[in-house]
Amino acid sequence: MPDTPFAPVILGNVPGSFPHGVLAERHPAIIRQVREAFPYGPAQRRALDELLESCTEGTIEPLPADAPDRERWLDWGADTCTGRSWYDVPWLWSESYFYRRLLAAVGYFGPGAWQGIDPFRPAKRAELDAPETDRELAALDGLRDLPEPERGRALLHGSLWGNRADLGFRLSAEGAEERAPAPALVADDSERLWSLLPPGSDATLVLVADNAGRELVPDLLLIAHLLAEGRAARAVLHVKPYPYYVSDATTADVLDALDRLRAAPGAAAGYGRQLWSALADGRLAVRAHPFSCAPLPYERMPGDLRAEFAAATLTVLKGDLNYRRLVGDRMWPPTTSFAAATAYFPGPVAALRMLKSEVITGLSAGIEAELVAAEGQRWRTDGTHALIQVR
Repeated sequence: MPDTPFAPVILGNVPGSFPHGVLAERHPAIIRQVREAFPYGPAQRRALDELLESCTEGTIEPLPADAPDRERWLDWGADTCTGRSWYDVPWLWSESYFYRRLLAAVGYFGPGAWQGIDPFRPAKRAELDAPETDRELAALDGLRDLPEPERGRALLHGSLWGNRADLGFRLSAEGAEERAPAPALVADDSERLWSLLPPGSDATLVLVADNAGRELVPDLLLIAHLLAEGRAARAVLHVKPYPYYVSDATTADVLDALDRLRAAPGAAAGYGRQLWSALADGRLAVRAHPFSCAPLPYERMPGDLRAEFAAATLTVLKGDLNYRRLVGDRMWPPTTSFAAATAYFPGPVAALRMLKSEVITGLSAGIEAELVAAEGQRWRTDGTHALIQVR
């Protein structure tokens, strides 16, 4: 991502900045969380200690020669980033590589008994099984008698605000979800979104998921609604091929969420059965593309992924990380055109996102002024504002 004069690539080397805090504080906290998640052995604990020292005081080290994805990471820029401080390379790259190294430290890529064991699973399961999830699922019963447009709007907003369930964000912003946002939605293109998915259409929806647990559940509910009401004939759910960014969804997390829905009482179980049937008959498919874990913007997506997005009636990207990758992880002026920033994307695209990092485009000058007057620059990162943007 070369710099431009008006929108430099975000680095983590400015003390006091949000990215610096993620690298210096959140990543060490995540290492401590992972150490406590399972009874890892001495070798894994040493590897975690070495990663902690590396990411706080050392430099980026290359993957070992026998790493299964070494060549892929070289293609993704590892040769230009290794040997440099974690703080001096693009923040998006540094964050992504941290999680790849974390998985290696706990033996995720094997061989060995810990191969394929998600180090974040206990936290994901705890959230999925929490009483808050019970209350959210029970609220579905109250939607059954609403007209379809009202149910659709409620489920769309459930998917949007479900991004408050980001476990990694909560480590450094405890309680942010309780603070009242004003204005809550800084951009709202929801009517444009619905116009792309009219009832009775033969639409193909692609939804690129973000977090597991209490965010993935409303994403699945929205997909179930669009399929059941004929606003989409087919849906493709993109998840991560391996655990990533603490709470990002994998195929295993999709299955956990489906089990949670099917075991719930009332309307939630009905949604679970619909989704199960849709997976079985092919109306819903799950994909886990390697590029989903790339430390790069979507502008550099490979040809097969570009073709899939081009063929979709609408691609919906969920969450903050996907937004950073969609528009580019840069310090854009907030009034930069969202359409211009996403002009490269091969088909209609929508972003559903809570604001948890400094990247933002597509705001009106009036909204930006209102936010700055009320909160300074805190509105960009505190998780109390959201957007629905469509191009």
